[in-house]
Amino acid sequence: MQLKPIGDKVVVEVIDEPQTTASGIVLPDSAKEKSQRGKVVAVGSGKLLDSGERIALEVKVGDTIVFAKYGGTEIDLDGKDLMILSERDIHAIVE
Repeated sequence: MQLKPIGDKVVVEVIDEPQTTASGIVLPDSAKEKSQRGKVVAVGSGKLLDSGERIALEVKVGDTIVFAKYGGTEIDLDGKDLMILSERDIHAIVE
């Protein structure tokens, strides 16, 4: 199944980063913080202005991004952890 976001929405595959302490202890899933990095897998058509003009999104499929910690909607699709975010929840593109 594929997701096609609408408007200024973006579908992101969350990058699961292993978290270790300074001494090298790997933290269990229950102690990990939610990842804030992901790879864009689909983008919407852009934000619709009151004038009817549509503004394209700044991110594109394949970009690695940093997003808001508590932003978006988490879903599990075909065994992948995905998030549906508004463009305003995206803070940066990792280059």
